[in-house]
Amino acid sequence: MYKSSELESSLSSFSEKGITEFTLQDEAILSHKGKLISFLSMFAKKAPDVFLTLPVSASVLDQDVCKLCSELYCTLEIPLAGLSKNGTYLFDKKFYSRRAQMLNTIGLVFGFDVDFACVPGDSVKAFRDRLDFAVSLYPNHLDFPQLESDENPPRASATFSTQDIRGVRETAFAAKTFYSDGRAVTWFVSVLDALKMSATRFFQDFAEWQKINNCSLDSGWSVDKSNHKEIEKMQLSFLKFKFEEKKKQELFEVVSNVVRLNGALSRCYGEGEESEVDLTYNPDELLGGGAMDIRSFFENSFMENCRVKVFMGDDGVDFRYC
Repeated sequence: MYKSSELESSLSSFSEKGITEFTLQDEAILSHKGKLISFLSMFAKKAPDVFLTLPVSASVLDQDVCKLCSELYCTLEIPLAGLSKNGTYLFDKKFYSRRAQMLNTIGLVFGFDVDFACVPGDSVKAFRDRLDFAVSLYPNHLDFPQLESDENPPRASATFSTQDIRGVRETAFAAKTFYSDGRAVTWFVSVLDALKMSATRFFQDFAEWQKINNCSLDSGWSVDKSNHKEIEKMQLSFLKFKFEEKKKQELFEVVSNVVRLNGALSRCYGEGEESEVDLTYNPDELLGGGAMDIRSFFENSFMENCRVKVFMGDDGVDFRYC
């Protein structure tokens, strides 16, 4: 952790030290809009090529801060939490909706940190409501700090039993695996709409699937021991099962195309991996707005067997027909 007084000299030395990623952990800066703006301006000058992670409260994010963030290679980690008042858990959806709309409009990468059983009055119902709400705002990832740290452990209470905590931990692990590690943001809500399921119901079912397939929270399986391609196989296997269970198996071919093409694009961007993908629909259509409605896409699009090569072009990730 760097202190405020050390930042400028430290940032100037990042290049020669080979530092490519940096997480700001100075609360004096993170919690003060003026200091944060000064830091972001300095960061843009001193370390423009370093990937910056900002664990920042949504209350500090306004147009000025977000505009500076948009000029950097960065991600925002935003706590999605409420507060307790007279034993009741209060959560301001309108506030987070406005912030998320601004972030998505500007095109910033952001994720939500979702906790549970930490504040008096919290409950399984309230957690599920927060999780469903979070997914609807299209965060790039969802994180659950209590899965990774014992710093603020969940506490059993009159509204959140020990059994509740166990179940929520499994759901949270499933959400992190499928949504965050599976890089599902671009297509996940479309899949939910096609299945007519809530996000939490989907993640609960995936948690059960993980148990059966020995990759659950308690199985010892870790995403750190897997790569995205392996997680994509898990996603496709579970999605095939769910669409068959819902008697909508005819839609799975569309879903499979969307998941595999987006997965290849994300691996090219994230890992520099070139790949070839066999598709049964036009790739441009799969990446267009029409694919947001899986049922409509299935009913109105023509099948087109093709293979595309995904690669890093001069202007970023690109693809071409093989």
